[in-house]
Formats: sequence, structure tokens, C-alpha cells
Amino acid sequence: MANFFALIPAAGSGSRMGDELPKQYLTLAGKPMIYHALKTLCDAPRIVSVFVVLAPNDGEWARHDWSEFSGKLVVLECGGATRAESVLNGLKAAWEASSVRGDDWILVHDAARPCLGAAQLDKLTDELADDEVGGLLAVPVADTLKRGDTGRRVERTESRENLWQAQTPQMFRYKLLMEALSMSGGVAMTDDAGAIEALGLRPKLVLSDARNLKVTYPQDLVLAELILGNP
Repeated sequence: MANFFALIPAAGSGSRMGDELPKQYLTLAGKPMIYHALKTLCDAPRIVSVFVVLAPNDGEWARHDWSEFSGKLVVLECGGATRAESVLNGLKAAWEASSVRGDDWILVHDAARPCLGAAQLDKLTDELADDEVGGLLAVPVADTLKRGDTGRRVERTESRENLWQAQTPQMFRYKLLMEALSMSGGVAMTDDAGAIEALGLRPKLVLSDARNLKVTYPQDLVLAELILGNP
């Protein structure tokens, strides 16, 4: 039986938040933002270990108490210049630091998605446990999409038919994800599914919902706090 591991790349600066503190450490519901994703993943019975990939010069992590996660949490200080590079470095370090095998599942989750619920996580693992490729949480695009030009004028309206908005976790076998990210150079891909797609494979879309939002701008913190307060 394959085991389940989670990996959170947390080496970014979150510059779009307009704050000197890296986004993953901004206070949300009385805790650093990354705490909420860690709790959901560490509380999941199926997940053996949760790897957090930090920047080598991260000076903020040690300021917080993470002892409640000590049974599952593994800190890897090998973050790279891009998200993909951090995931790839983290996968390599996880192999050396634990008992991960090639056919084990890796769930890569954004630190900036603090509202992931246990039900969403269970649905992802249930639907993909026997899948040949793996997949990701996602939601169908509901809004009308406009293609803009360089002057911010509408160039055309895009069809939203069969379009989905990708979320995380994204769940793939360790060996497959390593191969995909290694071939991409760990640079160009904005998500892990894109690297898998580049191999000619088709990840499965697992229906999620809008509560699993990504905190990108300051106003997103308000919405995230509302969601966490009303699970």
C-alpha cells in the first residue's frame, strides 16, 4: 500500500501582499497563515508526514511554536527561487530525510491556502488513491472571462466551457512528480499539474469549492478569516 505525504513550499516572499513579512507568516485568526494548512494536513489520519520547505535564510519560522505538529512535521530548509524549484528541492530532501518510496503519494499544498477543509482533503485522496496519474482540487470557472490588450481594453470574450480554476493540494506519485519537475528544470511551471501535463499525461480534476481560496492580496485575509470562523 502506498503512503501519503504532504509538502508545503513556503520559501516565497508574497510580494503582492505589500508587507515586509513573508505572506505565510501574516496573522490570520490569531495564528501565522501557514498554521491553518499545517493543522489540516497534520490532523489527517492518512498523511504520514508533512514536509515544509523553507528558504535557507528564513528567520521567522523559529519565532513560532510548532510543537503541536511535532509528530508529523518535517522542516526542510532548501527552498529555491521559484515555487517549482522549492517543490523539487523539497522532494529530493524528503527522500533523504524519510521513508518516502517512489510509488507513494505526495500532496503539494500552498501555504497561502489556509482554508483547506478535511472534507476536501478526504475527497481528493479518496478519488485519486487508485488513479494512474493523480490530480488536483479544482473548481469550474463561473465568471465571464475577458481577454485584455496592453491598454486594458477588452480584446475578446473567452469561452469558459470546460475551464477549471486549479487549487491545491495537487496529488501525484513521488517518482512521477520528481521526473516531471526535473524535466521542467524546476523553473517554468506555476503548478505541479502543469509539469505532469508536459509529460503528456492528464491529471484528474477533483471538484472542490471556493472556500479553498488562495490568499494573494490583503483583502483576501478578511475573507479567509470569515471562512475559518464558519467552517
